Amino acid sequence: MTDKELKVALLDHCQETVNKRFDKIKQTISDIVESLEDESKSSAGDKHETGRAMLQIDRENAGKQLREIESLLALVKKIDIKAVSDYVRLGSLVYTNNGTYFISISIGQILVGKTGYFCVALQSPIGQLLSGKKKGEAFTFNEKKFVVKSIS
Repeated sequence: MTDKELKVALLDHCQETVNKRFDKIKQTISDIVESLEDESKSSAGDKHETGRAMLQIDRENAGKQLREIESLLALVKKIDIKAVSDYVRLGSLVYTNNGTYFISISIGQILVGKTGYFCVALQSPIGQLLSGKKKGEAFTFNEKKFVVKSIS
């Protein structure tokens, strides 16, 4: 598999992961709205008011999660896997002596074929250390020395 094909596969996986999260939170919000409507039909009283208040809090939290996922969706759309650079940036595939990193969103390690790749965000601790690095440059993370072997 070429680096371009690998980047396409990794980006597709990132997109799929975010889409699944998006669908899940949309369903959660829909369920909360339905529960609120059911709660409105219930009789009045302290129990009723407490139930509504808890559902409102759940809806607010789900709304925050939805905004976070929407920002991830926007970030995934910004990833340009066709651009080639001699330094690590968003969309880079970075080969190091301690693993291969796709600079995208933080979803952890994924398998493409039988090989594991780490999808990390630029804002993550290791993403910040990788950002701007060029081939041959080194850094230390979790008491391990990393050397950038190549960037695609």
